Amino acid sequence: MFAIGSSLKEARLRKGLDLAAAAESTKIRSRHLQALEDEQFDVLPGQTYVRGFLKTYADFLGLDGQLYVDEYSSRFWINEDGTSRTPRKVRVRRRHHGRIELNMIVLTVVAIVGVTSLVIAAWKFGGESPGTPAARNPTTPAAKTTVPRRSIATLVVRAARGSSVIDVHVLRSGNRVGRLLFHGTLERGESQTFRERSLWLSVNTPKHVQLALNGASPFSLGGRCPVAITVTAQQITQQPCR
Repeated sequence: MFAIGSSLKEARLRKGLDLAAAAESTKIRSRHLQALEDEQFDVLPGQTYVRGFLKTYADFLGLDGQLYVDEYSSRFWINEDGTSRTPRKVRVRRRHHGRIELNMIVLTVVAIVGVTSLVIAAWKFGGESPGTPAARNPTTPAAKTTVPRRSIATLVVRAARGSSVIDVHVLRSGNRVGRLLFHGTLERGESQTFRERSLWLSVNTPKHVQLALNGASPFSLGGRCPVAITVTAQQITQQPCR
Protein backbone atom coordinates (compact mmCIF):
# COMPACT_ATOMS: atom_id res chain seq x y z
CA MET A 1 0.00 0.00 0.00
CA PHE A 2 1.29 3.46 -0.86
CA ALA A 3 0.00 7.03 -1.10
CA ILE A 4 -1.29 7.44 -4.63
CA GLY A 5 -1.82 11.20 -4.66
CA SER A 6 1.32 12.38 -2.89
CA SER A 7 3.57 10.12 -4.97
CA LEU A 8 2.07 11.52 -8.18
CA LYS A 9 2.60 15.07 -6.98
CA GLU A 10 6.19 14.39 -5.92
CA ALA A 11 6.97 12.85 -9.32
CA ARG A 12 5.48 15.89 -11.09
CA LEU A 13 7.50 18.32 -8.95
CA ARG A 14 10.68 16.37 -9.57
CA LYS A 15 10.12 16.95 -13.29
CA GLY A 16 9.66 20.66 -12.62
CA LEU A 17 6.13 20.70 -14.06
CA ASP A 18 3.04 22.57 -12.95
CA LEU A 19 -0.47 21.20 -13.37
CA ALA A 20 -1.12 23.24 -16.51
CA ALA A 21 1.93 21.77 -18.28
CA ALA A 22 1.04 18.25 -17.20
CA ALA A 23 -2.53 18.75 -18.40
CA GLU A 24 -1.34 19.95 -21.80
CA SER A 25 0.89 16.89 -22.25
CA THR A 26 -1.58 14.25 -21.01
CA LYS A 27 -4.75 15.88 -22.42
CA ILE A 28 -6.33 15.48 -18.95
CA ARG A 29 -7.87 18.59 -17.40
CA SER A 30 -5.95 20.32 -14.61
CA ARG A 31 -8.79 19.93 -12.12
CA HIS A 32 -8.82 16.18 -12.77
CA LEU A 33 -5.06 15.95 -12.21
CA GLN A 34 -5.47 17.95 -8.99
CA ALA A 35 -8.18 15.53 -7.86
CA LEU A 36 -5.84 12.58 -8.50
CA GLU A 37 -3.06 14.18 -6.46
CA ASP A 38 -5.52 14.97 -3.63
CA GLU A 39 -7.05 11.45 -3.87
CA GLN A 40 -10.48 13.06 -4.30
CA PHE A 41 -11.61 10.33 -6.67
CA ASP A 42 -15.30 10.95 -6.04
CA VAL A 43 -15.18 14.26 -7.95
CA LEU A 44 -13.98 12.54 -11.15
CA PRO A 45 -16.46 11.37 -13.83
CA GLY A 46 -16.47 7.70 -12.82
CA GLN A 47 -14.37 4.79 -11.60
CA THR A 48 -13.43 3.68 -15.11
CA TYR A 49 -12.21 7.20 -15.91
CA VAL A 50 -10.18 7.28 -12.69
CA ARG A 51 -8.29 4.16 -13.73
CA GLY A 52 -7.65 5.52 -17.20
CA PHE A 53 -6.49 8.90 -15.85
CA LEU A 54 -4.22 7.22 -13.28
CA LYS A 55 -2.62 4.99 -15.90
CA THR A 56 -1.97 7.84 -18.32
CA TYR A 57 -0.75 10.31 -15.68
CA ALA A 58 1.55 7.84 -13.89
CA ASP A 59 3.08 6.63 -17.16
CA PHE A 60 3.63 10.25 -18.24
CA LEU A 61 5.51 10.91 -14.97
CA GLY A 62 7.75 7.89 -15.52
CA LEU A 63 5.97 5.71 -12.96
CA ASP A 64 4.38 2.27 -13.28
CA GLY A 65 0.86 3.16 -14.38
CA GLN A 66 -0.54 -0.35 -13.93
CA LEU A 67 0.71 -0.38 -10.33
CA TYR A 68 -1.33 2.75 -9.64
CA VAL A 69 -4.42 1.24 -11.30
CA ASP A 70 -4.12 -1.90 -9.17
CA GLU A 71 -3.61 0.11 -5.97
CA TYR A 72 -6.69 2.21 -6.69
CA SER A 73 -8.79 -0.83 -7.57
CA SER A 74 -7.81 -2.68 -4.38
CA ARG A 75 -8.49 0.26 -2.03
CA PHE A 76 -11.15 2.46 -3.57
CA TRP A 77 -13.16 0.45 -6.12
CA ILE A 78 -16.88 0.18 -5.27
CA ASN A 79 -18.86 -2.72 -6.73
CA GLU A 80 -22.32 -2.25 -8.21
CA ASP A 81 -23.91 -3.53 -4.99
CA GLY A 82 -22.14 -0.83 -2.99
CA THR A 83 -19.52 -3.09 -1.42
CA SER A 84 -15.78 -2.49 -1.59
CA ARG A 85 -13.53 -4.82 -3.45
CA THR A 86 -11.42 -6.97 -1.11
CA PRO A 87 -7.80 -7.34 -2.26
CA ARG A 88 -6.98 -10.90 -3.21
CA LYS A 89 -4.25 -12.76 -1.36
CA VAL A 90 -1.61 -13.69 -3.84
CA ARG A 91 1.10 -15.10 -1.61
CA VAL A 92 1.17 -18.80 -0.76
CA ARG A 93 3.60 -20.26 1.73
CA ARG A 94 6.34 -22.25 0.07
CA ARG A 95 5.76 -25.34 2.20
CA HIS A 96 2.20 -25.68 0.86
CA HIS A 97 3.15 -25.62 -2.83
CA GLY A 98 3.80 -29.35 -3.08
CA ARG A 99 0.56 -30.24 -1.31
CA ILE A 100 -1.51 -27.91 -3.50
CA GLU A 101 0.02 -29.23 -6.71
CA LEU A 102 -0.53 -32.87 -5.60
CA ASN A 103 -4.19 -32.14 -4.76
CA MET A 104 -4.72 -30.52 -8.15
CA ILE A 105 -3.20 -33.54 -9.94
CA VAL A 106 -5.40 -35.98 -7.99
CA LEU A 107 -8.56 -33.96 -8.70
CA THR A 108 -7.69 -33.72 -12.39
CA VAL A 109 -7.13 -37.49 -12.69
CA VAL A 110 -10.40 -38.24 -10.88
CA ALA A 111 -12.29 -35.86 -13.18
CA ILE A 112 -10.78 -37.39 -16.33
CA VAL A 113 -11.62 -40.93 -15.17
CA GLY A 114 -15.20 -39.89 -14.32
CA VAL A 115 -15.80 -38.22 -17.68
CA THR A 116 -14.26 -41.15 -19.57
CA SER A 117 -16.49 -43.63 -17.72
CA LEU A 118 -19.60 -41.62 -18.55
CA VAL A 119 -18.67 -41.41 -22.23
CA ILE A 120 -18.03 -45.17 -22.47
CA ALA A 121 -21.29 -45.97 -20.66
CA ALA A 122 -23.29 -43.63 -22.89
CA TRP A 123 -21.77 -45.10 -26.05
CA LYS A 124 -22.26 -48.69 -24.89
CA PHE A 125 -25.87 -48.45 -23.81
CA GLY A 126 -26.85 -46.00 -26.52
CA GLY A 127 -25.38 -48.23 -29.25
CA GLU A 128 -27.15 -51.38 -27.99
CA SER A 129 -30.61 -49.82 -27.67
CA PRO A 130 -32.69 -50.97 -30.69
CA GLY A 131 -35.06 -48.04 -30.45
CA THR A 132 -32.48 -45.30 -30.88
CA PRO A 133 -31.90 -43.58 -34.24
CA ALA A 134 -28.22 -44.48 -34.07
CA ALA A 135 -29.03 -48.21 -33.92
CA ARG A 136 -31.44 -48.03 -36.88
CA ASN A 137 -29.10 -45.91 -38.98
CA PRO A 138 -25.40 -46.45 -38.24
CA THR A 139 -24.43 -43.76 -40.74
CA THR A 140 -26.15 -41.00 -38.76
CA PRO A 141 -23.41 -38.39 -38.04
CA ALA A 142 -22.53 -37.55 -34.46
CA ALA A 143 -24.08 -34.41 -33.02
CA LYS A 144 -21.90 -31.33 -33.34
CA THR A 145 -21.28 -29.00 -30.41
CA THR A 146 -22.58 -25.56 -31.15
CA VAL A 147 -19.77 -23.01 -30.91
CA PRO A 148 -20.41 -19.28 -30.98
CA ARG A 149 -19.66 -17.94 -34.43
CA ARG A 150 -17.29 -15.32 -33.03
CA SER A 151 -15.83 -15.11 -29.54
CA ILE A 152 -12.70 -13.07 -30.30
CA ALA A 153 -12.89 -9.36 -30.97
CA THR A 154 -10.68 -8.07 -33.79
CA LEU A 155 -10.35 -4.32 -33.28
CA VAL A 156 -8.56 -1.87 -35.56
CA VAL A 157 -7.69 1.48 -33.95
CA ARG A 158 -6.71 4.21 -36.42
CA ALA A 159 -5.66 7.81 -35.92
CA ALA A 160 -7.67 9.19 -38.84
CA ARG A 161 -7.79 12.94 -38.20
CA GLY A 162 -4.76 13.55 -36.00
CA SER A 163 -2.59 12.04 -33.27
CA SER A 164 -3.80 10.66 -29.94
CA VAL A 165 -2.33 8.94 -26.88
CA ILE A 166 -3.97 5.51 -26.54
CA ASP A 167 -3.83 2.77 -23.89
CA VAL A 168 -5.17 -0.71 -24.69
CA HIS A 169 -5.58 -3.42 -22.05
CA VAL A 170 -7.10 -6.88 -21.85
CA LEU A 171 -10.45 -6.59 -20.02
CA ARG A 172 -10.77 -9.38 -17.48
CA SER A 173 -13.94 -10.73 -15.84
CA GLY A 174 -15.72 -8.29 -13.58
CA ASN A 175 -14.67 -5.40 -15.85
CA ARG A 176 -11.17 -5.41 -14.36
CA VAL A 177 -8.39 -3.81 -16.38
CA GLY A 178 -5.76 -6.46 -17.10
CA ARG A 179 -2.54 -6.85 -19.09
CA LEU A 180 -1.29 -3.84 -21.06
CA LEU A 181 -1.25 -4.48 -24.81
CA PHE A 182 -0.33 -1.03 -26.10
CA HIS A 183 0.58 2.39 -24.74
CA GLY A 184 1.74 5.22 -26.94
CA THR A 185 0.84 7.89 -29.44
CA LEU A 186 -0.72 7.01 -32.79
CA GLU A 187 0.24 9.61 -35.34
CA ARG A 188 -2.20 10.58 -38.08
CA GLY A 189 -2.65 7.69 -40.52
CA GLU A 190 -1.19 5.07 -38.18
CA SER A 191 -3.22 2.11 -36.89
CA GLN A 192 -2.96 -0.84 -34.52
CA THR A 193 -4.89 -4.15 -34.57
CA PHE A 194 -5.79 -6.14 -31.44
CA ARG A 195 -7.38 -9.60 -31.06
CA GLU A 196 -8.76 -10.54 -27.63
CA ARG A 197 -12.03 -11.70 -26.08
CA SER A 198 -12.51 -8.31 -24.39
CA LEU A 199 -10.57 -5.05 -24.49
CA TRP A 200 -10.44 -1.81 -22.51
CA LEU A 201 -9.21 1.40 -24.15
CA SER A 202 -8.36 4.87 -22.94
CA VAL A 203 -8.30 7.44 -25.77
CA ASN A 204 -7.01 10.92 -24.94
CA THR A 205 -8.19 12.67 -28.13
CA PRO A 206 -11.24 10.72 -29.35
CA LYS A 207 -12.17 13.13 -32.15
CA HIS A 208 -9.01 12.00 -33.99
CA VAL A 209 -9.68 8.25 -33.69
CA GLN A 210 -11.71 5.68 -35.64
CA LEU A 211 -12.54 2.12 -34.54
CA ALA A 212 -13.48 -0.89 -36.67
CA LEU A 213 -14.73 -4.13 -35.09
CA ASN A 214 -14.51 -7.52 -36.83
CA GLY A 215 -14.06 -6.06 -40.31
CA ALA A 216 -17.04 -3.70 -40.09
CA SER A 217 -16.90 -0.16 -41.46
CA PRO A 218 -14.90 2.17 -39.18
CA PHE A 219 -16.71 4.81 -37.16
CA SER A 220 -15.34 7.95 -35.54
CA LEU A 221 -15.33 8.59 -31.82
CA GLY A 222 -16.70 11.89 -30.54
CA GLY A 223 -15.86 14.31 -27.76
CA ARG A 224 -12.89 16.43 -26.79
CA CYS A 225 -12.05 14.97 -23.37
CA PRO A 226 -10.46 11.52 -22.79
CA VAL A 227 -12.86 8.59 -23.02
CA ALA A 228 -12.86 4.99 -21.82
CA ILE A 229 -14.12 2.25 -24.14
CA THR A 230 -14.93 -1.43 -23.61
CA VAL A 231 -14.92 -3.87 -26.54
CA THR A 232 -16.27 -7.40 -26.91
CA ALA A 233 -16.73 -9.55 -30.00
CA GLN A 234 -20.31 -8.28 -30.26
CA GLN A 235 -20.12 -4.56 -29.50
CA ILE A 236 -18.15 -1.41 -28.66
CA THR A 237 -19.31 0.61 -25.64
CA GLN A 238 -18.04 4.17 -25.15
CA GLN A 239 -18.38 5.66 -21.69
CA PRO A 240 -19.94 9.14 -21.84
CA CYS A 241 -17.56 12.08 -21.59
CA ARG A 242 -18.54 14.19 -18.58
